[in-house]
Amino acid sequence: MTDYSLLIKQAEALTEGVPYLTANLANISALIYESLDEVNWAGFYIMEEDKLVLGPFQGRPACVAIPMGKGVCGTAAEQDRTLVVANVHEFAGHIACDSASESEIVIPVHRGGKVWGVFDIDSPVRERFSEEDRQGLEELVKMLEQIIC
Repeated sequence: MTDYSLLIKQAEALTEGVPYLTANLANISALIYESLDEVNWAGFYIMEEDKLVLGPFQGRPACVAIPMGKGVCGTAAEQDRTLVVANVHEFAGHIACDSASESEIVIPVHRGGKVWGVFDIDSPVRERFSEEDRQGLEELVKMLEQIIC
């Protein structure tokens, strides 16, 4: 069981007074990658024109650009809602950047009231992400949105 209130406090401490967006995204990616069990990728995709472009992350090399509405990330961004996918192989149009990934959670990140990007976390374990994970990670993203707006 993950203590998301502690993770959020750690994220706040890492980003407090840091005016560098890339550094903040990199540290949050590293914090989640190192803190959550059974995770093989954690990072950000940022909107550029009509696609999501790879931002700071932890894990294996990843897809560089994802069109809106494609894969879990593009779908979450297009629908502006968190997607929790228990088995990525059953998600129509899944983009397999890492063949080891079995489940995924993607949370939209907002800036100026619009989807600015997504926070994507993959696991090599099916059904890895619970309702508790969804709620905790959404709270973490809300904290992040306060520093990037």
